[in-house]
Parts: sequence; C-alpha cells; structure tokens
Amino acid sequence: MNKRLIASLVIGSVASVGVMTQSMAKDTQKTSKVDDPYIWLEEVEGEKALNWVEEQNEKSLGYLMSKPLYKELYEKNLEVYNSDERIPYVGQMGDYFYNFWRDDENPRGLWRRTTLEEYQKEDPEWEIILNLDELAEKEDENWVYKGSNCLYPTYDRCLINLSRGGADATVVREFDIESKSFVKDGFQLPEAKSSLSWIDKDTLYVGTDFGEGSMTDSGYPRIVKTWKRGQPIEKAKTVFEGEKENVWIGAMVSHDGDDKYKIIYQGLDFYTSEIFLVTDDGLKKLDRPKDSSFSGVINGQLLLELKSDWTVGDKTYKQASLLSISMDDFVAGKKNFTEVLVPDARTSIASVSSTKDHVLITTLKDVSSELYRYTFKGGKWSHEKIDMPDLGTLSVTGTSDEHNNFFINYQNFLTPSSLYYFDAAKDSASVLKSLPAFFDASPYKVEQKFAEAKDGTKVPYFLIMAKDTELDGKNPTLLYGYGGFEVSLRPSYSATVGIDWLEQGGVYALANIRGGGEYGPAWHQAALKKNRHIAFNDFITVAEHLIETKVTDNKHLGIRGGSNGGLLVGTVATMRPDLYEAVVCQVPLLDMKRFNQLLAGASWMGEYGNPDNEDEWNYIKTYSPYHNVHKDVDYPKIFFTTSTRDDRVHPGHARKMVAKMMNQGHDLLYYENTEGGHGGAANNEQSAKLNALIYTYLADQLMD
Repeated sequence: MNKRLIASLVIGSVASVGVMTQSMAKDTQKTSKVDDPYIWLEEVEGEKALNWVEEQNEKSLGYLMSKPLYKELYEKNLEVYNSDERIPYVGQMGDYFYNFWRDDENPRGLWRRTTLEEYQKEDPEWEIILNLDELAEKEDENWVYKGSNCLYPTYDRCLINLSRGGADATVVREFDIESKSFVKDGFQLPEAKSSLSWIDKDTLYVGTDFGEGSMTDSGYPRIVKTWKRGQPIEKAKTVFEGEKENVWIGAMVSHDGDDKYKIIYQGLDFYTSEIFLVTDDGLKKLDRPKDSSFSGVINGQLLLELKSDWTVGDKTYKQASLLSISMDDFVAGKKNFTEVLVPDARTSIASVSSTKDHVLITTLKDVSSELYRYTFKGGKWSHEKIDMPDLGTLSVTGTSDEHNNFFINYQNFLTPSSLYYFDAAKDSASVLKSLPAFFDASPYKVEQKFAEAKDGTKVPYFLIMAKDTELDGKNPTLLYGYGGFEVSLRPSYSATVGIDWLEQGGVYALANIRGGGEYGPAWHQAALKKNRHIAFNDFITVAEHLIETKVTDNKHLGIRGGSNGGLLVGTVATMRPDLYEAVVCQVPLLDMKRFNQLLAGASWMGEYGNPDNEDEWNYIKTYSPYHNVHKDVDYPKIFFTTSTRDDRVHPGHARKMVAKMMNQGHDLLYYENTEGGHGGAANNEQSAKLNALIYTYLADQLMD
C-alpha cells in the first residue's frame, strides 16, 4: 500500500481481478457451428457434463487412492499445510501488520493483525479482524478469502473480496476495521469480476458487470464509473469506456505522500495499454511506449520500465531499462529521463517497490536474486547492494511510505524461507522468522545446468538430487516448466517436492525456458505467437539434456506444468510422446482453436495469437494439443487435473482432451476438483490431497 502505481497490471493482477461466475460462463461461449463432438463438456455445470466428471473422478481416485503411498503422502502433506510452524507473512497498513492465516482449526482462514513489537516476538498475539470459518457457517456459503482493498491512509474501511469455492469471481463488501463488521448499507457488489479503488471514504472507482455490453470480449470490465456512497450503482457516473476487444479497463488512485494521482488504465491487449491521468481539465493520455509499465512514483519521480527499445530524440533507451522522470515534467510532455538501471544480458528486473525514501529493486542474475536500494538525490540515482545470502530467491514485502524499514524473504530449493527485517536505523537486515526444515536437506545437492538449443541459446535449468546419485540413466526424474507471460521460475523451497518426491528417491528439475521472464522482456518475447515453438523446443531440449547426461531416460522421465504450463506439457507430450513416461497436466489450455472464446481466454491472444485469424491459426494449429492427438500414436499415461470452479482457464479444455483421448483408446487419468478455482484447491486438505494424488501417480509411472 505504498507508492506503487497499480497501472502496471499484467498477468497476475488482471487474472486476480476475477473472471466470470460459472453460471455466466456458458453465456460467453460462442458455440454455434462448431464442429466439436465434445463441446457439451464446456457446459461447466451441465448435468451430463458433471455426471461424466463424477465417473472419471471415481475411476481415477479409486486407482490412485488404493496405492499405499497415497495415504502416506496425504497425511504428511496435510501435516505440513496445517503446521503452525509457518511464517505469517504480513503487509503493513498504518501502524498494523496484517496477515491471512489458515490451519487445521481454521481451514477457511483468519484475517488478523498485530503490531511490529508483537510481530518481532517468537509467538506474537494477533487481533482477529474476520473469521472466514464463522462467516461461512453463518451464511452457509463456501467462502474463500480473496483479499482486501483498504482506504489510504487511515485504513479504517476495506473492500473485502469473497469467492464461492475459490473462483476468481468475487462478492465485494465494505468492512469496518474497528468494529470488525460489514458496513450496513455500505458499498457492496454481487458476484462478478470487479475492480474497485478508493477515491475517498465516500467515493469509489468501480468496474464491474453493469449489464449487457459492459464487459470486454475477455470477460473483464469495459466501463469505469465513479460511485458515491448511498448511490444506486445504476446511477454511477461513467468516467471511461473502452472497446469490446480491449482486455480490461480499470481506474485506480496512486498516492505519493500528499499527492494523489487518479489513473485510467486501458488494456489494449495483454501487453500494451493506454494510460490516462484524470485532471481537472479532463483525461490526459500519457506519452509512453504502449508496452511499457509504471513501476511506481516516489517523491515526485515516476518510474517507467521498458519492454522494448525506445528512441526519444537522438537517445535510444534500451529494452528492459528502468527510467525515471519528474512526474510534473512527464505530464507536461517532457522526456528528460534518467536511467535508473540498465540490466546486462545475464540480468533482469524481477520487482520494483519503494519505501519512504528509497526504491528497492530485485534483480535476477542467471535466475538467482540480488537486491539493491536506490536513492534519488541531486538529480541523480545512487545505489547499494543489500547484503543477503546468494543463490536463492529474494522477495521484498511489508514496505511502507511512512519509513524505510521493510521485510525480505529468502529461500532456495533446500533452504526453507527465512524472513529478514531490514532496520533502516541499523542499515542492515537480520533474520526475524524462519521456517523449520520439513524434510532433511542434507542428502541433496542443487546444480544449475545449461542445455544448448538448436539456435545456440543456452537454456538454464536447476537440478535437485541426492548427492550420491549415480548418473546411470535410470533415475526417476520430474521436469517442471512454465515458459510464458514473462513469468520467472526461481529457486524455491517446497516441502511437498522434498517429502513427496526427493525422499522417495526422485530427481527434480526446473526448466527456465524462453517465454518466461528469467532474462527480461527479450527472453519472453522470443517465444510469442508464431515463435511459440521455441518454448516447447527449449523444454524438449532440457528433457533431452537430462537423458544425454545420464540423469534419466525416457522410461523414468516425467513432466509437470499448470495453466500455461499445462499447455506446455500437453503440447510436448503430443510432439514427443517418446520422451516421457509420465505427464501431469494441470488446469491446462489445450483447445487452442477455442481458447479465446472461453472465459478470460481472449485476454491471452497477445501471448498466443488469434485463432480466428486464419494466418495466426495456421501456426497455432501446429501445436494445439487438442488438434494434435491421434489414435494411432502411443502416449504416456497422462494425468489431467482441473477444477469445476476454475473461472480463469475453462475446465472444458481438460475435459474435452480427456474425452477425445479416451475415445481414441488411450489410457489416462483425470481428476476434477469441484472447488478450488484456478489454483486447483480451496483449502489445505484439498491441497494435500491433490499433491498426494500427483506424486502417487508419478511414483507409479516412474519408479521401478
């Protein structure tokens, strides 16, 4: 809640705005004249479709849960998920530090707060603000907490987002912090994909489903209005209308000390936007590259991150650079930028945040984190590196624009998360809280390898295995990947990977393929649209490298991915079914002919292309898994998982793929959780179950 501009919304934030309810989903699907015998499975809650789901679940669960390993893993996983020995991560609002906590006694969770003095204790006392379990029981609803948006700078009123069963779509209700109760006759919205921002205590910017024509083709708000307290939403005044083909329209308020900036964000596609400043004279469009993003405003300096080269006069600012300029100068049309950071070929900017006087920049150097503190003084930026452990992942949390203290989380594959507190007065960071080791890491080692793609690009991947692993080509190995939307896969500690896979004798590999953001925008853009095969081929290259170096062979190699990663593993399983003995394909995109017609799919055409355009379909169809699976090809026994309540990636993708493959005679497994949203699980028990099912399947397929 500091000075960041919310206008830098990309995949995570657009996705988390919420998509549509399942009851609305079928209304947005264009099914006329579609030659698809399995299209009936797109009817999310249709009786025939749900009966089919129940039948597949019964078969798959009966098979996997009968394995002795399943019960062992489930019980261990649940113990980890419900453990009180977890770090209660916090965000600061005013004088309080807020946390959302789930455990075995509170499976839906507690929204709570404490003071810094208390938080620094080993066992702090928490003040409970909202008990989701009590609320769910009282209202007889399966509420899942989806976050809050609180009024700056008092933070006494919040807009609470509540999801039914974990879906992205939420009910919004105004909440009074001090009375710990929902505000009677306060701001509230029915279940929808809504975007709201406080202008003042009695006025909001709101984007939601106002009725027919108010949503984009992607299923996000197309219209922004100002909504005053006590006013029927139908009477709210329209501020901005986008086009139906836009991805998302939103308005937000950014604070920089006493200065307040009202901003309209028009997402043209997933990666380009127009941004307008609301002034007394109307809307003023900001002159910047459409693919650039704001990273914040601090002490009057606007931060702009470039996704491509930008020539201004006789100066060209390089792709991936972070620039700054006086906000007043920028609004006045000046272009006198200062280069804050220009990453080299091995480095990318992972995150930008700010405190009262500093900008904190986390970078990735060959996929390992470094943290720098930048200060603007006398028209220049100076910086210093924050001393932190090497070869891991750093995440800055709990910043505030009231002081220069902050939290830093550190982890790597074998080191549990440690939360450091950076005390500006001491100018150093010290460990405040640490996770216990949920598995014994001493027998294992981590190595970073590089596989060479056909075009000569070095593709990095991490390898985690026992120190005494024999490179005999027989080790059961799980390769994980994503490769899209400029998302970076970084070293992270996973108790379930340790317990469910490493301790069972498995090797774990994490591929940093193109399409991700590990080396900045260019690494991502290399695999966009017609170049999508680069991501798939990079993944195959890593798989082949694992085999060439005798880590494993094709009978002991499994792959796993979810969402865009589900598309990845679904595609490479159809491209090279000979390479893998196991495939875990979670909440996937698979029907790339219709992805843009289903739920939020239209918003991803900036990543994949438009299948309704013949030229673009001609390259999409070459990899679309649903269109490239054949009866006469031997495929590994794939395990598909999805969620009925996933209102981001339509469950019809997985359903139809399974039905088609079953009809072709292929052996496979399918599990659809009836709750859980895009994450696949709505509570700790469901998470424990899902991972136990997945690793039981992998052990069954890969371990002799």
